[in-house]
Amino acid sequence: MCVQRVVLLCFVLTMSDGGSAGTQLLSVDFEIFGHVQGVCFRMYTQKQGLQLGLVGWVKNTYSGTVVGQLQGPAPLVEDMKLWLSREGSPSSRISRASFSNQRSIDRLELCGFTTRF
Repeated sequence: MCVQRVVLLCFVLTMSDGGSAGTQLLSVDFEIFGHVQGVCFRMYTQKQGLQLGLVGWVKNTYSGTVVGQLQGPAPLVEDMKLWLSREGSPSSRISRASFSNQRSIDRLELCGFTTRF
């Protein structure tokens, strides 16, 4: 069900101009610091992104952080930023969340929410 909703969201938002319905689309990169590897952080991030109807990707880094990119309607991106900053996976301990390269986009540049390796 979630995957179908994301595919539909991808189609609808890429076929529209992103602003005609009053919905600004955002893209933002993130890096999460703390105890975020080995605690299913990527899986929970992917699940949360799909539940919110966002598109993006997430992956571990060699330095022990988790990085990724989110795209979608501005209010949902902001909800996901709060989730990444405060909640994460049940066993994670987030010490800091960094968000960069936030920008408005006309169309989604990604589809689905993937885990990269």
